Amino acid sequence: MSKNHLTRLLCGAVALLFLPAFLVRCASVMRPTGGPKDTLPPVIVAMTPDNFTTHMPDRSKIYIEFDEFVQLKDQQKEFFTSPAMRRKPQLTVRGRGVVVQLRDTLAPNTTYALDFGSAIRDNNEGNPLYSMRYVFSTGGEIDSMICSGYTADAYEADSVPRSFLWFFPADSTAVTPEYDSTLYLHRPSVIARAENNGIFIAQNLKPVPYRIYAFEDTNGNQLYDPSVDRVGFLDEARNPAELPDFAIWHDSVRGYATAEPQLYLRMFTDVAFRRQMLSQSERPSRHRAMLYFNAAHPRIEELRFDSIPAERVIVEPQTRGRDTLALWFDLPAEELPDTIRGTVTYLRHDSLNTLQPVTEPLKLAWREVETKEQAKEREKQERERRRAESAGEEYTPPAEPNPFGIKISPQSSVNPETHLTAEFDYPLRRLDSASVHLVRILDDGSEEPAAVRLRRDTSSLRLWRIESDWQPGAEYRLNIPAGAITDIAGFSNDSIANKYTVYDPEQFAVAKIEVLSRNDGTKYIIQLLDGNSKLQQERRDVTGGTVQFNYIPAGDMKFRVIEDLNGNGRWDTGNVVERRQPERAELYANADGQDTFVARTNWEFEITIDMNKLFAPVTMESLSRMLEDRELQRLRREEEKRRKEGPQQRSAADAGSGLGLGGGGTFNTNSFRQTTGL
Repeated sequence: MSKNHLTRLLCGAVALLFLPAFLVRCASVMRPTGGPKDTLPPVIVAMTPDNFTTHMPDRSKIYIEFDEFVQLKDQQKEFFTSPAMRRKPQLTVRGRGVVVQLRDTLAPNTTYALDFGSAIRDNNEGNPLYSMRYVFSTGGEIDSMICSGYTADAYEADSVPRSFLWFFPADSTAVTPEYDSTLYLHRPSVIARAENNGIFIAQNLKPVPYRIYAFEDTNGNQLYDPSVDRVGFLDEARNPAELPDFAIWHDSVRGYATAEPQLYLRMFTDVAFRRQMLSQSERPSRHRAMLYFNAAHPRIEELRFDSIPAERVIVEPQTRGRDTLALWFDLPAEELPDTIRGTVTYLRHDSLNTLQPVTEPLKLAWREVETKEQAKEREKQERERRRAESAGEEYTPPAEPNPFGIKISPQSSVNPETHLTAEFDYPLRRLDSASVHLVRILDDGSEEPAAVRLRRDTSSLRLWRIESDWQPGAEYRLNIPAGAITDIAGFSNDSIANKYTVYDPEQFAVAKIEVLSRNDGTKYIIQLLDGNSKLQQERRDVTGGTVQFNYIPAGDMKFRVIEDLNGNGRWDTGNVVERRQPERAELYANADGQDTFVARTNWEFEITIDMNKLFAPVTMESLSRMLEDRELQRLRREEEKRRKEGPQQRSAADAGSGLGLGGGGTFNTNSFRQTTGL
């Protein structure tokens, strides 16, 4: 690499440090009195020793002076060093500056960077100085390579703000595909952090291949916590000297430097390894017990109880990973002892983390405990009884509420694709389907019988669907007589009479999607989202052809497509230890980059999704184009919102516009641009 090439890179690094100060305002010794509110950050006027000092000794003291009095805010979360120091530098405010006391023995011939984030603010208004870095070297040279990237949630396709990037020289750590312990056993040589828009600019790198990881620092400890922080990694080592050129500029709206991303890290929530064991058992009600396992998918070989036949024990998983199990006892209450004893045989991890069969005792005790509400009701009835007796009247206690529990579709409307649902507190012992009546109410007020089907849902043994050949826009009445349903606790229903109206298709939109598959056998999941990215409908096992979504309410909608590589009908997260990336999930966008569409009543929407294009390899050009399109959409939505608000609210909206980033928008075409060759 030529000397001129490295000089350009060093200039880029210097620009990143001083852009906020140069582009915001000039240094001013005296603060003017009166006038508008100060919205400008402090300006650096001197550094001692100078920035980019070489041969820096251990435990040095650095003084950074500003043009006004400053304060430190959230320094524990905002301030970090690259590479990390075992003893973090001490920051104190002195005069119009900040003193940095290095407290650690530094590594030889190493470039260090002190990144202040937004910790430094002016003393009066608290305006933060973004992107301030102080760089020095314990050797004779400053590492000067730069690279950029974008961190995004692998499922939501939105930016992950303020995530940390850790760079490990590829030749410094050994990696096996089966078990990657880098994040746990090694220290990164360079640390960077993404801004609120998910864009990061990593500086002071060497022209060598790096293995790169990103993690979301949820609790502010600047360490990766599995199953808590989102994490991402690149499959291959990347050398910043071999990456394509990219542009860097100062975003004058948000106040920090940003760039075109060269790298793309899809972040996900990893699942930490947990040793399998039975962590807890309890019996919250007479007919129900709970078993809680420490890890997902426990392998249970046998459940045995002293006083209950095996066929009378119903096992119901409560979670997708089956780590929480409900045990239902299908016996009359008088036949259930207060304490049920038994054993469970399952595979448990031993001290070497090897699964071995073990048999553990179960002691499931239950006693009826009066709740506060029950106590209040009992005391109230006792007072009424004494009052009646004092008046010489006969006291008749109120009827006990029926303990039978059912949650039936409360809405008065029926989606003919999802039908009606009824969820019960306990599994059912008896359901007299012949006594369940459904009638259609005709225009003249008369009624005609309608066929009704009762099906238990495959996802829950306590959830049932009430199905029929629903007629669009028609009215129906559902009648279930008292005693038609009995659960395993022996409770039976009161009479149920509900009235429903079926969706009218003319009040909704229809979306037809022509799917162009890659013809490689891959299955896809297509999801319909609302404007807030909340799941509304989905179609699984899609391979090609036409997919149709009906009964779409008016409003914004999006389409997410998941590459279901293992065909299990759901999105699968990744695993950083096993170096397994999450399944790709992409938002569909049309040729104009638009990914949010408006659904209207009695309206049909047609699109074509080409899976070859949607799941094409992500390049720097395609990533930059996607982020630019999202930013343009964000600006359009803000402008539409301002037009609706009218001129009175517009001035207030203008003051805060552009500060929220949603959707990963980053680019400001009027911003200063600097091209850095790599």
